[in-house]
Amino acid sequence: MSSPKISFIGGGNMGRALIGGLLERGAPKDSLRVGEAYEPSRTALTRDFGVFASAENQEAVGGADVVVLAVKPQDAGKVLIALRPIFQSKAPLVISIAAGIRIHDLEAWCGPNVPVVRSMPNRPALVGAGATGLFAPPTVQPEHRTAAENIMRAVGAVVWVQSEEALDVVTALSGSGPAYFFLLAESMLQAGIELGLSPEAAHTLAVETLYGAGRLAHAGDGDLARLRAEVTSKGGTTAAAVRIFETADFRSLVARALTAATERGRELAEQFGTQR
Repeated sequence: MSSPKISFIGGGNMGRALIGGLLERGAPKDSLRVGEAYEPSRTALTRDFGVFASAENQEAVGGADVVVLAVKPQDAGKVLIALRPIFQSKAPLVISIAAGIRIHDLEAWCGPNVPVVRSMPNRPALVGAGATGLFAPPTVQPEHRTAAENIMRAVGAVVWVQSEEALDVVTALSGSGPAYFFLLAESMLQAGIELGLSPEAAHTLAVETLYGAGRLAHAGDGDLARLRAEVTSKGGTTAAAVRIFETADFRSLVARALTAATERGRELAEQFGTQR
């Protein structure tokens, strides 16, 4: 079976991550094309991956089976509207990783009968350890869902959600989530310094603990409550620290933070979308 022809509109970090992941999984270089306005980025894409990169999106998209929209949300509308004549001639699968832009806006910009899937990857996709949420409306055929899943699996794990509104929660949980872990590790680093560690030692311990905890969570059955309990000996040092977190209503704080991120995602969708 021949590989699908995949075109990327936008060759930034996430586009590069997907291209690199697809090539590692065996996609032929000549099956991947990129539309990228910034000349240094085009040069880097060709140099690093050997793929065709054009300043003209129309040239990059011509003949594509799949188009991955990897531009800033505020640019999505004008980019897709300009490509509508091409989409109407072939109707490729369009996978949008533009955060917050709703299906009805994407469909309106692409024109009728163009299958659209929304995707929310996160920054660890840059190192092949991403977590991506996907949503497709009922009109999208199973083969298109499979194609979208296969592409996004090139940079990590994939989950499907049952409603488009749930993608706002995906954004709050995994899309923004790395920043929460970095904030905790940053705070631990600073506390370690204040308690007497050298900055170098505190940094190494915080970063390696963050990495190691992720590795442990990813291994085995991933039961987070059990993993936490296994580290928390009764009456020990971990229990003393966890007691402080619980006294400060840590779980409620996390819930409020994710709620704020979810609501902000919905506000941004209203800001950048056009179909009311």
